[in-house]
Amino acid sequence: MVVALSRSEHNGAAVHLLNAYSIALAQSDDRFRSALQGDACNFPDGKPLSWVTRFSKRRLHQVRGPQFFLDVMDTGRAADVRHFLLGGSDDLLVKLQENLCAKFPGVQIVGVYSPPFRTLSSDEVATQDTLIRESGADIVWVGLGTPKQDHEVQRLALELGSVACAVGAAFDFTAGTKREAPVWMTSAGLEWLYRLLSEPKRLWRRYLIGNFVFLGAVLRDH
Repeated sequence: MVVALSRSEHNGAAVHLLNAYSIALAQSDDRFRSALQGDACNFPDGKPLSWVTRFSKRRLHQVRGPQFFLDVMDTGRAADVRHFLLGGSDDLLVKLQENLCAKFPGVQIVGVYSPPFRTLSSDEVATQDTLIRESGADIVWVGLGTPKQDHEVQRLALELGSVACAVGAAFDFTAGTKREAPVWMTSAGLEWLYRLLSEPKRLWRRYLIGNFVFLGAVLRDH
């Protein structure tokens, strides 16, 4: 699924690709929940989240972040869409840019930036923002991990008037630094299990605890 994203002269857009963990986190993190509300554009990235909408007034189909990222890179070439990549290490960004240019000849990557992992100083934020402005990017893709990337796309939309999209692991998958789940697991809604088994120490809390919180939120709202 491809969604047309554009930026007016004054208005930005904060785009979030949400999964069960996002919903679980929003139950206890007021600041994160606020970032997803208001003018934010939210798509159900995780298959279980799209399933839940079957019971709502408006059913939504899955917009899988990594594929959405590639689809916009592909179709954006015809309209000369300019992309800025924000997040990940310097090495990852080199591989990411190389792979995108090889896969989509003519794609316009007009800027990349690997910010420090820690909280940025005001001077560092200003430097980053200057890079984005001067690049003339139409879309800023942000891969900083949840919820940091979601706060950042909200800030970029409000302060710079940017179309900014939080895409999670799309950078790692496209750069080849992490493997994606097999198609059958993705189709069956088991991508979370594949990622858990791939990185159990880092992700066990997110998926094992987060999934229960997500289910509780679904049952409470329905």
